[in-house]
Amino acid sequence: MNTSHMPGPKKKTRDKDHVDGFLEEISADLPADLDLTVEGIVDRIGGINHRIKRMHNETLEQLGLTVSDWHVLTALRWTGEPYRRKAGWLARRADLTTGAMTSRLDALEKEGLVRRLRDPEDRRSVIVELTEKGREKHELAMAIQAPKEALLAAALTDREKEQLNSLLRRVMITLEDRYPGRRD
Repeated sequence: MNTSHMPGPKKKTRDKDHVDGFLEEISADLPADLDLTVEGIVDRIGGINHRIKRMHNETLEQLGLTVSDWHVLTALRWTGEPYRRKAGWLARRADLTTGAMTSRLDALEKEGLVRRLRDPEDRRSVIVELTEKGREKHELAMAIQAPKEALLAAALTDREKEQLNSLLRRVMITLEDRYPGRRD
């Protein structure tokens, strides 16, 4: 009987992660009033964020893009047809200086991912348009990244995903109310 396509033994899941070990290791040296549950939440969110960024950077590197490139392409892609925005708006959205945006647009235009157009309403202003090649590269990045992001929730049931999303939304709303501003 050929068993090459049959599932193997189920992998044993761990009950503790590196954060548990770290907190156990340092707990004796921490102030008595420090809530280790809160510390665990913060450390886990930080660790998850670090791994998400690492996965995203791997995807961008594979495609020869920088994070700033990604911000520009994404901002243009989500504006809807005809995928155009003023360069100044893009600079603010990508949190870049106008000089840095000019450099970024030079590189993206050289790759054929965007094109710059004169603003017919203001000759001093430049409109940036996402090209077909830019849309295709953006979609390819999303296609590569999506399975990596799916891994984040693979350990959860559908119900647990909804619960986690709801809990994270409540935390986000609290933080947005306290620290309003640009979303990251």
